[in-house]
Amino acid sequence: MADLVKKPVTGMRDILPSEMTIRNYCMNVIRGTYESYGFVNIETPVVESLANLTSKQGGDNEKLMFRILKRGEKLRIDEAKNEDDLSDAGLRYDLTVPLSRYYAAHQAELMNPFKAIQIGSSFRAERPQKGRFRQFTQCDIDIFGEPSNLAEIELILATSQALTNLGFSGFQVRVNDRRLLRAMADYSGFPADSFDQVCISLDKLDKIGRDGVEGELSGQGLPAASIDRYLGLFDVMEMTEGYGDKPAAQVLEQFAARLGDALPHLVLENLTEILTTVEEAKGDAGFQLVFDPTLVRGMGYYTGTIYEIAMPQFGGACGGGGRYDGMVGRFTGTDVPACGFSIGFERIIMLLMEQGFTIPDAPARTAFLIEKGVAGTRLSEILKEADALRREGRQVLTIRRMKNTKFQKQQLAERGFEDIREFFRDAEHDA
Repeated sequence: MADLVKKPVTGMRDILPSEMTIRNYCMNVIRGTYESYGFVNIETPVVESLANLTSKQGGDNEKLMFRILKRGEKLRIDEAKNEDDLSDAGLRYDLTVPLSRYYAAHQAELMNPFKAIQIGSSFRAERPQKGRFRQFTQCDIDIFGEPSNLAEIELILATSQALTNLGFSGFQVRVNDRRLLRAMADYSGFPADSFDQVCISLDKLDKIGRDGVEGELSGQGLPAASIDRYLGLFDVMEMTEGYGDKPAAQVLEQFAARLGDALPHLVLENLTEILTTVEEAKGDAGFQLVFDPTLVRGMGYYTGTIYEIAMPQFGGACGGGGRYDGMVGRFTGTDVPACGFSIGFERIIMLLMEQGFTIPDAPARTAFLIEKGVAGTRLSEILKEADALRREGRQVLTIRRMKNTKFQKQQLAERGFEDIREFFRDAEHDA
């Protein structure tokens, strides 16, 4: 029993004050940045109806959902034939599905277009690993009702600005389009019903390499000529002189030329506008914009542009998103343009902690150590002094003085209290 008390549930974690201080600071920076772009804060419940969470809008995440047992008379274990007979609700596995349900329910009460900020916990029953937990915080911004590329452009600029405001630089924003991925498969001659399989394999390119992707596609019984033609697209890019240094829009143009009529002109036009406008608007911001035809994003609900943040410090993605114009329509019967971007909050917190991040311009911290027995008017005077310092902008901690004062002061110093004052029953002994 003692061991159960000491440890949280596997994949969940306790957060100590030192990390919580940084988390709160980062949330405030992110939220403040998004508000400066005109986004507004909303909140949705952690618990959603099972019908919403299993509507095939969450992709593979639906398999990782935590279900909640029915309550009271509704729970009839003896009569249950499957999981749905035992549960009617679950913990949300992301913020996008609940947000779409929220917009569908409140559309008449919201501005158009609607620009939302949502920061909160999500839950997935996946294998915990570095920067990935079963309970995790997501920081999302979404735009509903904007069909033009202005939505993607604003989301990319706002998210990259939020990361820049947190001190990150040198990261990449990688951009692609699900419709371009479809054009690549058509160009290569893959059967139409193999598109999802092809994308799943391509998504592993950075982990298993070209040979691994080729082996997976061959193992699915796909034509060898199609596989060679498909993988040859990326060989052309790698052999193009100066590929890595060219503007993203120029790389896109060269890649699109290989696809010819397989790529709809509208897709090329949209991607070009996004890449060109972001590049011009970002000025000297410290991130690189990249066109990446290997970017897949696993969520099946994406209908157009997709994007991802690659952090060199992490060696992987620290956020992503895309356009999902069909999701609201599954609740209302009428599709609404929708686009979102999510920061991988747990991963950026991990990176900041590993770098020994300290909060800039943090308020000065003072500790009042008050001797036991100090009471009445004397205690009131000390507390008034602490309140006066707080009104000056200081953080003031008032606690009783321990017998082992040396150890107490050491702990306070480690927590950032640079000003430690001692108060005794006799004011003449105050230090």
